[in-house]
Amino acid sequence: MQLGMVGLGRMGMNMARRLLRDGHQLTAYNRTPAKTEAVMQEGASGAFSLAELTGKLTPPRIIWLMLPAGQPVDDHIAELTSLLTPGDILIDGGNSHYKDDRRRFAALAGQGIHYVDAGVSGGIWGLSLGYCLMLGAEPEIFHYLEPLLISLAPPNGYLHCGPAGAGHFVKMVHNGIEYGMMQAYGEGFALLDASPYGKGLDYSQVSRLWNQGSVIRSWLLELLETAFAADPNLETLRGYVEDSGEGRWSVQEAVEFGVAAPVIALSLFARFDSRTPDSFANRVLAALRREFGGHATQSASSSEA
Repeated sequence: MQLGMVGLGRMGMNMARRLLRDGHQLTAYNRTPAKTEAVMQEGASGAFSLAELTGKLTPPRIIWLMLPAGQPVDDHIAELTSLLTPGDILIDGGNSHYKDDRRRFAALAGQGIHYVDAGVSGGIWGLSLGYCLMLGAEPEIFHYLEPLLISLAPPNGYLHCGPAGAGHFVKMVHNGIEYGMMQAYGEGFALLDASPYGKGLDYSQVSRLWNQGSVIRSWLLELLETAFAADPNLETLRGYVEDSGEGRWSVQEAVEFGVAAPVIALSLFARFDSRTPDSFANRVLAALRREFGGHATQSASSSEA
């Protein structure tokens, strides 16, 4: 199939490569021309503006956006809207909020342009292993796009999740679950490390062991095995953990729908806490314990603070 790819970051570039390898006709655009030039060396047609991109595609056009969520997506859609014609298909494969998808779908439908939200999971390994794809789309548009999805995904790796917003909603929940799983692995290894038994353990071997028939086996443990093999005590890393929008949105939607999601919520809050090693909240706790119980505290100037 013929399509345009807008955004050649870590995900977009490898998705473009996977599509090219499967014989699709790809025209690529990136704000930074060097990335466009790089993918041209691998067989893509290049464009250095959105107008040039749309001009190189034959209607009905398919354009796949791989951009940071929020305003960058809206800005590109606003520019593309004046360049597209009825029947064209615009796919947002970033991590957009599902409510933005519904708004965009309605606005574009009024101009005869089809909008699809695609939740994409696979990270830097997607090029070799394939991408898990969660689609929110009109059924006929989903089926029309299947040749692209087959090329991007591993076997059984894509799903029509429902109408506009469904793909990114399912991806949001996916990422919320990911937060909880990662937090559980982190706490488990911390418990091992604090015990007298942890001192003699090779955590890379433990990770490998738990992936052999254990009920907690997962790809995340495979990644941990690799990480521990390279840095047994993870001494090259700071315990600072960022969060993406989907974790926050998962917690917000749990509140909105009245669904108890304590594991996801606490894993999100643990990430917040990781960024404040000497948090004001913990200083308040220390002060209270000193005041009501005379418990020992550490001064801010102590070597242990």
